[in-house]
Amino acid sequence: MNPLPETKPSRTLSVAPMLDWTDKHYRFMARLITHHAWLYTEMIHANAIVYGKTNDLLQFHPQEQPIALQLGGSEPELLAKAAQMAASYGYNEINLNCGCPSPRVQKGAFGACLMQEIQKVTDCLNAMQDSVSIPVTIKHRIGLDKATDYQPLADFVGTLRHNTACRVFIVHARNAWLQGLSPKDNRTIPPLRYDYVYRLKQEFPDLEIIINGGIRTNDDIAQHLQHVDGVMVGREAYHNPMIMQAWDKRFYADHHALMTYPELVTALMDYARHELKQPQVKLQQLTRHYLGLLHGYPGARQWRQLLSDAALLKSNQAELIWTAWQAALSTTTATIS
Repeated sequence: MNPLPETKPSRTLSVAPMLDWTDKHYRFMARLITHHAWLYTEMIHANAIVYGKTNDLLQFHPQEQPIALQLGGSEPELLAKAAQMAASYGYNEINLNCGCPSPRVQKGAFGACLMQEIQKVTDCLNAMQDSVSIPVTIKHRIGLDKATDYQPLADFVGTLRHNTACRVFIVHARNAWLQGLSPKDNRTIPPLRYDYVYRLKQEFPDLEIIINGGIRTNDDIAQHLQHVDGVMVGREAYHNPMIMQAWDKRFYADHHALMTYPELVTALMDYARHELKQPQVKLQQLTRHYLGLLHGYPGARQWRQLLSDAALLKSNQAELIWTAWQAALSTTTATIS
């Protein structure tokens, strides 16, 4: 894999923080596919970082950079301490979650419900920024519950722009329903209002506005980039990770040689060998992220079957990844490059 440039690329593209999905194993794979897109951790509560297994939560492979840590929480001092600890590990950005609507998060008085407490958000962002020299950013929804007015969103962003140093706003273009919807349904049922995010960029041209929510194709990305500064892709980048293969050339004008499938599979197998030296790491923790790699190819089913077979995974042998690749190839006369 080619080394990343010394200067961090723009946030033109990024992979969303997804709880239980975007762990270090997924991010390593994503970085093999795209050199430039920003990678975000899953949301981690500040309390877990300060008082829990800090190293397990914060360590990452140097090749993952540029990488941002997304923090959950609502206590300024605790968030500041967690941000400071993360900065010492080499993270390039700290992001505050103000968009998660899950009941567990609401019970802890953080996530999307913070959009109702602008002063608390202000205090949290300022405390975090005062503790680190790297950027502190925010990810939030366009509104709460079934409200449809644009102005509360503009007021939220405008207040933070005026009272904090935050200049990067990642906006999930759906409302968060705090009651009546599961976290899964909150990602699909509230209607998308991309025009609200576009209006934010028009109203606050000095801010870096990044759009998120329901973005599935690279043509969608290109369309959004005509209106905002960046695009954050979530589920599509997870279930169909090779969508990221075109990003460096199309959106960063980087024409480096792309990894072929055999090269990618070999790199993942080498990574698995290294990780499996740690007794607490199991092969299934890695291969669950690889299931969508052959999305759209005839051998995808065989690939998924082998990499999710509990009996085969129990052996904890990295070579299963290559075996699955060979099984996928055997189902088609076409070579998967």
